[in-house]
Amino acid sequence: MIGHLTCKPGSSQANKTGSWRTETKPKFLQKNCIACRMCIYTCPEGIISGEGKNTFKCDYAYCKGCGNCAAICPKKDIEMISEMEEGDQK
Repeated sequence: MIGHLTCKPGSSQANKTGSWRTETKPKFLQKNCIACRMCIYTCPEGIISGEGKNTFKCDYAYCKGCGNCAAICPKKDIEMISEMEEGDQK
């Protein structure tokens, strides 16, 4: 007999990935955004949010730094920056 193989709902909230992210993270420039929401659709972690132009952001506590959001942005309004770069979004 196989035991329980599932986790409790919402248990991933305790498993923050930001501490082992790649050496880069997305920076939302919020200058040329057209609110296409492609960044939201391509994020494998589902941590990007925003309602309209120039309001998109991500939860860095769960971001892995994959760069999908920056790669898909048709206006190049998201750039991948160094984890240690000054003046970036928190």
